[in-house]
Amino acid sequence: MHGSGGRPPYGGRDNESRCVPCGAMEELGLFPLGIVLLPGERVPLHIFEPRYRELIGECIEHERAFGLVFADEDGVRELGTRAHVDEVLERFDDGRLNIVVRGGERFRVEKLTRGRSFLTALVAPVDDDGVAPSEDSVSRAAASFRALASAAEADASEVDEADDQLSFRLAGQVELAADAKQQLLELRSEQERLELVAQLLDAVRAVLIATRELGERAKTNGSRLT
Repeated sequence: MHGSGGRPPYGGRDNESRCVPCGAMEELGLFPLGIVLLPGERVPLHIFEPRYRELIGECIEHERAFGLVFADEDGVRELGTRAHVDEVLERFDDGRLNIVVRGGERFRVEKLTRGRSFLTALVAPVDDDGVAPSEDSVSRAAASFRALASAAEADASEVDEADDQLSFRLAGQVELAADAKQQLLELRSEQERLELVAQLLDAVRAVLIATRELGERAKTNGSRLT
């Protein structure tokens, strides 16, 4: 379960914004974390820092989303995902919360705003290019997912190849590095995302198989043939 530790702010963007119509922007509370939330993905969070307890409390009370943005030693990314509180698992006496959030639409931070204990910004929606992916790219990504599931002895029966965001659905079911997930999040082409997802899933499967083979060899290491 992921925590709510502090992260570095955006560098030098308080007074800068792109040429985005004001009507396309809205203010959103931001939650910088060391994870990436993909559209449709469900992730558990442990909320303990007071400012984020305030943010999440308001989101629960008013049934609205907050913005989850990836943060690491390089800073906070500009492109993130709207996070909706799907479930409150536990409330503690000291105000801490265990929740499950679900990824919604993507957004881009256009301008930071002030006045709250937590980070806030004017954000604009991020849409795809509108070009449908090829059947081959859909089939290959789905096949890579099924092959990985088979290698991991997991169930892959719920793959819906007609899903217009299949790339996010597949990637959200596998433990991938945050940098790889952020790369997926920033791509605006489903075709390109599916191609990347297939590569990532194949790489995970190769590591899984190699690790398993290494474990099998270790069991027989030093044993005598009889």
